[in-house]
Amino acid sequence: MQKLPIYSLLALFLLMVALPACEEFDENYSTNPNLKLRFSVDTLAFDTVFTETGSTTRQFMIYNRNKEALNIEQIRLAGAERSGFRINVDGRKGSEFEHIDIPAGDSLYVFVEVTIRPHDQDQPFVMQDSVLFSYNGNNEFVLLHAYGQDVYLYKNGGEITTDTTFTATRPFLIYGDLVVAPGATLRIEEGATLYMHDKANITVHGTLLAEGSEELPITIRGDRTDYIIPSLPYDHSPAQWGGIRFMPESFGNSFDYVYIRNGNSGLDCLPATPDERKISITNSRISNMGGNLLKALNCDIEVINTELSNARDTLVTIRGGKADFIHCTLANYMSVAGRRDTTFTLYLSNNLSKEQTAPLAVRFDNCLIDGNRNAGKTFTEMGGEIFFDINENETFAYHFNHCLIKTAVEENPNYTNVLTIPASTGSSYKLFFKIGGKENEYGYDFRIAKNDVPAVGNADPEVAARYPIDRYGVSRTEGAFAPTIGAYEYIHLEEEETE
Repeated sequence: MQKLPIYSLLALFLLMVALPACEEFDENYSTNPNLKLRFSVDTLAFDTVFTETGSTTRQFMIYNRNKEALNIEQIRLAGAERSGFRINVDGRKGSEFEHIDIPAGDSLYVFVEVTIRPHDQDQPFVMQDSVLFSYNGNNEFVLLHAYGQDVYLYKNGGEITTDTTFTATRPFLIYGDLVVAPGATLRIEEGATLYMHDKANITVHGTLLAEGSEELPITIRGDRTDYIIPSLPYDHSPAQWGGIRFMPESFGNSFDYVYIRNGNSGLDCLPATPDERKISITNSRISNMGGNLLKALNCDIEVINTELSNARDTLVTIRGGKADFIHCTLANYMSVAGRRDTTFTLYLSNNLSKEQTAPLAVRFDNCLIDGNRNAGKTFTEMGGEIFFDINENETFAYHFNHCLIKTAVEENPNYTNVLTIPASTGSSYKLFFKIGGKENEYGYDFRIAKNDVPAVGNADPEVAARYPIDRYGVSRTEGAFAPTIGAYEYIHLEEEETE
């Protein structure tokens, strides 16, 4: 007879000992109805869930904080499959579970997802269900709550081949690459919202007209509506989707009262010709990009009354062509992802590539150019937040009129009444209301915070008179502190007097 190895005998012995112990534990739980379970939440709430696409996974915990084990006789999803909710209890999928033991002082995870069927209605609606727990004569529940939203779904991108209007009746959810074909115009109505899925893009060969209003702006943003951590919503994190690309043959594009945020490449205007207007951006906010925010190569662009803020790479890049910026705030205080080294708020060049140049003609009127880079000279002649890449064999024309710039150069023949932000400003120099941080849930507010900063009252009044209201409808021509440099007119707040 062949003998079993000693380690096999040992394993067999341990198994024989363990089996009665497990059987004993299965029956060694309290039936006392006064011993209660505790739950990490009484309601598990989901943010907006788009129909047909499914939610992210959320969770709650069941705690047994008693000194005796408890047996949950039944865990059941009340609505089963009818509500669209699904549960997973301690690693097992299903809608009903029986005899789940929780040792004393231990806990269990319950994971929850939901997929909501279309309701064919424009307004959000509420979906609810409950997870029921029965043990020792106790019946308890955790409420599941979600807001559903029907959308116009472009599941695999799509091509706009004829003139098309996106209305504001319900949101659009874009997966993949949405293409506006040559000769076609996509018009987006005021109040419309476009939710962009991971890596989704809008590629424009034809024309894109986004026509919002102060009361009903257009929003283009990522489709994650939940939180990364409690203080950081996905909506405040960059690189949630791709970007908007204007191809060389695309001209006559315009954005008015449009808020574009948390993409990767922002607005990318591919090499074209400055003989025709590529894009006009007015009264808008473009913010929080994982790469460049606005890039134009040999194009004619116009940007008025607009905030351009926060990018991991250079905020605004103009290579050749023509550009006019009027009453704009360019501010790069990106902190969630961190700015990459050698990036700037503003980059100007007459080099299209290593081999090709193009004449550059840019002008900035009543613009604020700032960021979290030190204003002193580093490896650039201008220092701070602006960088010039100049080919001496090509035209490089620029002018700053009544601007506030973070730069080391205070005197320049291309300046008219330009003010500079000092190299060392100190903590008392508060220019903006909010520049990120956990205390602000990583949100930003680039309106001017105090009346003692040089942006206030130092804009060119003739230019301000041509654009008499800011993007929030505040007058630039009235009040003791008017006009203000940048996209936002300063408003005196009473709380300043108590600081």
